[in-house]
Amino acid sequence: MMYLKRSLLSVMILSSVSLSAQDDLIKSLEGNKSIKATEGFQFTPVVNLETTSVKNQGSSGTCWSYSGNSFLETEMIRMGKQPVDLAEIYTARCTYIEKAINYVRMHGNLGWGDGGELHDVVNIYKKYGALPQEVYDGLNYGTDINRFGEMQTALKGFLDGIVQNKNGKLTPNWIKAFTAALDSYLGEVPEEFEYKGKTYSPQSFAKEVVGVKADDYIEMVSYSDQPLYENVFMAVPDNWSFDTAYNVSMDDITATIDNALKKGYSVGWATDVSEKYFSWKNGIAYLPETDYSQMSSDERQAMFSGPKQEMKATPEMRQQAFDDYTTTDDHAMQIVGIVKDQNEKEYYIVKNSWGISNDYNGYLYVTKEFVKYKTTALMLHKDGVPKNILKS
Repeated sequence: MMYLKRSLLSVMILSSVSLSAQDDLIKSLEGNKSIKATEGFQFTPVVNLETTSVKNQGSSGTCWSYSGNSFLETEMIRMGKQPVDLAEIYTARCTYIEKAINYVRMHGNLGWGDGGELHDVVNIYKKYGALPQEVYDGLNYGTDINRFGEMQTALKGFLDGIVQNKNGKLTPNWIKAFTAALDSYLGEVPEEFEYKGKTYSPQSFAKEVVGVKADDYIEMVSYSDQPLYENVFMAVPDNWSFDTAYNVSMDDITATIDNALKKGYSVGWATDVSEKYFSWKNGIAYLPETDYSQMSSDERQAMFSGPKQEMKATPEMRQQAFDDYTTTDDHAMQIVGIVKDQNEKEYYIVKNSWGISNDYNGYLYVTKEFVKYKTTALMLHKDGVPKNILKS
């Protein structure tokens, strides 16, 4: 899942042909500067799940890995375990290997870049295990944050050269060469490592320390043009693994999130963040009653000055936004709670991975109408899904 929205993108997720970086997105949202929304909103906690610290994904399109690993860390807390700061770039690195295999298999007819989906975190965890951040930080050439522009350009050039080779037949060495390039940029993965006085492999660490069972998790989408309560193809460009997801109605989105949070389960959340009514700096996102294009200058200035009336999302408008590229799968975050404003309206507490860089120290508050309209996928423990929704 990349996170700088461009025009003319396929379906929900941005094309991953070019690298999309956090600093680019923040620049694109600078029109929504802080007007001290913290003074206009008075939030009272309803549900506030314990989670780990806010991280910073830097200049890399790895929001899906940061939100997905934060989700796993929060699951450890829910299970009564001491949470581990998991290595997001280990997950991303393994994903790049799997994606490269599919890229070559598809003769280059697959998007390339940092982009991924929440299910990639669970899939990689199941196959490759996990590493603690202290063992693998992915910072192998002197930077203090991720900077993946050069790496991804180089990797794509390498893969395109493999696909276009003149031999007429691939050698078995290209994967080794590709992995060596990853090692150069991100560092080699240890076969074994010490953690708190014990030796682990990535697989044994996942099993013995993290303890999360990958098969316990479900990814959900909401397409009104596909059968409900069945697994359907997740029709987005960054679904490089061609996974399916469980299709539910629009109202099931918030019903599922509410049920999960109240039972102690956090939710991985993929969404569109490029609209004018999403303000990272102010830490507020909602669905305004009046379209931004029809607002007066004063209304635009006051968008985040306090609670506002909202438009009611409908399945028809949601599907239309998906079909006409108004909704694209820009970003992934984690929903960890519910608050009420001074008018008793509920908002979700959302944990981001852009560092402590906004008015709410790395968190934001999002209305349910926004979530109904703009959600592109959810990931959560199956036990967090209402039984009447999980029908198969």
